[in-house]
Parts: sequence; C-alpha cells; structure tokens
Amino acid sequence: MFKKTQALATIALTTLMTESAFAAEDVVGSNDFDMKAMAAVSAGIAIGLAVLGGATGQGKAAAAALEGISRNPGAADRIQTPMILGLALIESLVLFAFVIAFLLQGKI
Repeated sequence: MFKKTQALATIALTTLMTESAFAAEDVVGSNDFDMKAMAAVSAGIAIGLAVLGGATGQGKAAAAALEGISRNPGAADRIQTPMILGLALIESLVLFAFVIAFLLQGKI
C-alpha cells in the first residue's frame, strides 16, 4: 500500500511541478526567475525518476537473466542476447527522459 501511495505522490508532484512552472506567467508578483527555477526543479525531478526507474528495471532484468543462466547454463546464449536488447531499450527510455528534461530547460 505504501509503495502505491509513494508512486502516486511522486507522479502527482512531478506533473504539478511542471505545470506550475509554465503557468506562472500570469501570477501577480511572479518573475522570470521563478519560472526558470520551477522548470529546473521539474527537469531535475524528471531525470531523477527516469534514472531510478531505469536502474530498477535493468537490475531486475539482469537478475532474472542471471538466474535463468544459473539454472540452465546451456541456454546462456539464448538468454543473453534478448537481455542485452532489453537493457538497451530500457536505457533508451532514460535517455529520452534526459532529452525531454534538457528541452524543458531550453524552453524557458
């Protein structure tokens, strides 16, 4: 129950931080620095969550592949190739998140 609540709170925080960074133009007393600061915080949180999720996924994929290889060493070649492909795809998602965070920084 705690993990679901924590995940939901993290998603909500990330979403709301990004929206408030771009919605701050019409707020009385807000300045350009506030928008840049909120965009920087949002980009930092976004890339942090992407790296956390990617590292967790890669760890689980590698652990499952190594467990399969240890149970059946003869199937190592048939397990290793899809594992490397899966790790590359997981890493590409992290890189996409990095690009989005970088573009978010450049937008302001």
